[in-house]
Amino acid sequence: MIIKKFLGKTEEEAVGAAKKELGDNVVIMNVKIVKRKGLMALFQPKMTEITVALEEEKDTKSFPRANAGSVRGAVLQGGRSVAGGGNSLRQDDSLEDRASIEQKLDNLQSLLVSRFQQSESERRELVAEEEAPDAEEALQEEEAEEREEVTQQQRFMKLLYNTMLESEVDEKYANQIVDEVDVTGQSNLPFDYILGNVYQKMILKFGRAEGITQTEGHPRIVIFMGPTGVGKTTTIAKIASNYVVEEKRKVALLTADTYRIAAVDQLRTYANILEVPFRVIYSEDDTKEAIEEFGDYDYIFVDTAGHSHQNEEQLGHTKNLVEILQENGDSQVFLVLSATTKYRDLLKIVSRYNQITDFQLIFTKLDETEVLGNLLNLKLYTDKPIAFVTYGQNVPNDIELFNPQKTVKQILSKKQERSET
Repeated sequence: MIIKKFLGKTEEEAVGAAKKELGDNVVIMNVKIVKRKGLMALFQPKMTEITVALEEEKDTKSFPRANAGSVRGAVLQGGRSVAGGGNSLRQDDSLEDRASIEQKLDNLQSLLVSRFQQSESERRELVAEEEAPDAEEALQEEEAEEREEVTQQQRFMKLLYNTMLESEVDEKYANQIVDEVDVTGQSNLPFDYILGNVYQKMILKFGRAEGITQTEGHPRIVIFMGPTGVGKTTTIAKIASNYVVEEKRKVALLTADTYRIAAVDQLRTYANILEVPFRVIYSEDDTKEAIEEFGDYDYIFVDTAGHSHQNEEQLGHTKNLVEILQENGDSQVFLVLSATTKYRDLLKIVSRYNQITDFQLIFTKLDETEVLGNLLNLKLYTDKPIAFVTYGQNVPNDIELFNPQKTVKQILSKKQERSET
């Protein structure tokens, strides 16, 4: 196995340099922006650094032990691991500390109040334009009528409701949340009280996932299933990297995705880099033998074949495999979905996979969308916990345990304003 870094002005230039030296079969492990060194660095643009791996023909089993340091360096490329920066994949029972939550609420409240005041200002200007001669009188009459019919706190609730719809929260669930925050008969409630209620109710609706739990005396079989193109194999590599490098656990990787040679090669490459065993399972006997072979391991991660949820034959194969795995050990199943998929299609996908077994959810590609309402929609529609989210291709980075507080804050922020909050 060859692991090298390449620099370029752009990612494409760095990839081109890697392929020119090592060939087209290189696997990109990490991409990051780096600063130039030296006195002139202040006047020159930053560079893109990529880390690539190439499996040599003679290297078919594992990465040489002598290169263990470089393996860790490659897996931890970017200065942090999956567990770094407070994003460990280990389950932590403590909620986000109160000060952090209050700070998020303060920031979000300021943003929403600013938007509310802006809408009020625009309303006044509109009245002034339409009723120029008697603008002030018209405005006073309108405000008097609104005081009788609609209070400011109700208009603020409407702003929160519309914000949820803009984030593509389904109208049914947005109405549920608003109805649960009943402000009827309570005048002059402060905005932070209303916002805090909405915020906490949405967090409670998301709930918390158990993630991957460990068993005693035998391996936990962790099964990943989902449609094609959602990043299932890369997600497995990210989670496996955390358990191997950070948790020092014994992990084995299995794949039943024999429909796509590229998927097998990709997972085999990750296995070699992590120095963990890898097996391709073709039959029921292969599956049972692999589970028996790795009986003293902590985790066995199984990659199932990605396929269209409308393909009855392949769906049946996945169901048979999952049943065999569940019969032969303690297992957990995760359905991997893309956050960029349309809500209507997500409903069809989860309905079909729900026929196979119970599961937790993993959402990928959060970096490719600006609206996260579908995460809440799917949680409430399926009543399945969301375990992990991913937001990029870097292994083992760009993955974290699902954070309800962070997600609710994004849902209640306009997409163009999220970077400011």
